[in-house]
Amino acid sequence: MNHKIELIKRTTLLEGFSENKIQSFLKSGNFRVVTYKKNAVIHFDGDVCTKLELLLSGSVMVERIEEDGNFLTVSEIKANDMIGGSLLYSNHPYYPMTVVAQSDTIVLEIEKEILFRLLSNNPWFLRLYLEYTSNRTFLLGYRLKSYVHKTIREHLMDYLKLESIKQNSKCIVLSTTKKVLAEQIGVQRTSLSRELAKMKKEGLVDFDSKTITLL
Repeated sequence: MNHKIELIKRTTLLEGFSENKIQSFLKSGNFRVVTYKKNAVIHFDGDVCTKLELLLSGSVMVERIEEDGNFLTVSEIKANDMIGGSLLYSNHPYYPMTVVAQSDTIVLEIEKEILFRLLSNNPWFLRLYLEYTSNRTFLLGYRLKSYVHKTIREHLMDYLKLESIKQNSKCIVLSTTKKVLAEQIGVQRTSLSRELAKMKKEGLVDFDSKTITLL
């Protein structure tokens, strides 16, 4: 129980709740902690969103298969982020893509009605929740917009610029392998390597196995 409370207290969204409150939520079943193994499907495309899920540890991928068979990783969700926050109170609360555990992952589940009560009774929590969902919607929209009708280089530069802003550095530390990065921007691993080599030759970037630097 103590380990679960510690993980929950690390999340920005719930750190304002006391340990006693969190313990009470866990004992009553209002909070439920679930573990997923690597590659487990958490949600299929078309599943109904009935609860908020907060990642306590691990990471998941939001994936889509294009009509031409191309595989696209739309986004990666890491610890301290949420699944379903923007869908839960929608008039069409269905997952538009598949959500898969990228590693062993621990998730906190909060059912829709319980979450509504928490939001109604805690204005500070409501504000945080709205900020989280708004930021998440913006980033997803940016990601999808950048994918449409763009070259590999344009996809890559969009990704690097966004990561540069998030990391506050021109030297971007890769949180995944280049194979996963290629999937995130919807291209083959070899195509990504070829484009990176061209960009390095043209003096646009420098890179090694763990970082890419914008020049």
